[in-house]
Amino acid sequence: MPRYVIPPPPQPALSVARQPATGSEGREREVELFPVRRIWCVGRNYADHAREMGHDPNREPPFFFAKPADAIVASGATIPYPPATTDLHHEIELVVAIGKGGADIAEAEALDHVWGYAVGLDMTRRDLQGEAKKLQRPWEMGKAFDHSAPIGAVVPAARIGHPARGTIGLKVNGVVRQRGDLAQQIWSVAETIAHLSRLVALAPGDLIMTGTPAGVAAVSPGDALEGWIEGIGEVRVAYALAAPAAG
Repeated sequence: MPRYVIPPPPQPALSVARQPATGSEGREREVELFPVRRIWCVGRNYADHAREMGHDPNREPPFFFAKPADAIVASGATIPYPPATTDLHHEIELVVAIGKGGADIAEAEALDHVWGYAVGLDMTRRDLQGEAKKLQRPWEMGKAFDHSAPIGAVVPAARIGHPARGTIGLKVNGVVRQRGDLAQQIWSVAETIAHLSRLVALAPGDLIMTGTPAGVAAVSPGDALEGWIEGIGEVRVAYALAAPAAG
């Protein structure tokens, strides 16, 4: 049998949110995890956010970028402020968890591929992203860094359906920074899946972060973030008080 020459990395995963239940003998239900394969992100999917970033949402088809699966941070964690930035921004987002793969998926069938939904944060080193844009270079170092994807528990679509409206928001240190509604998305979840599946074959375990409403702003060391989506859940993280030392 083949063997790995170094220990394989752990499988990134998210907890699954089930309704509290016990078995026939009163035992608590075992912990369930959703294994994560890839993280795809939709750029500028709310009109007000597109405008605040200097773009016209009426002329832009959806576009996508990626984060590594191991950028996931579980809700409730305290995480280090990332290096090489002085302008870390929060972006609260609906996260779609794919349970059935496929390519060139029809919009009418797209929601059949969704296993569930979660609340996530697309953390962004805005200064690095902005510099990359000016130089027409890739965005990875602005978007795909360590701890850049805090995500809460996945709620099964079998339990909540497919939310198309509901409040989405974020508080920093208890003060509301972002507030919008899922109904304000330029591209619906079904449309997003259909578009993305024409570019890559989606697979079970893929996540899609579907864009953020207006109000993105800077986060400082020591800040506590609390994001929520009505009918789905929340995500909470805090940044360690001290930034890492240079070098």
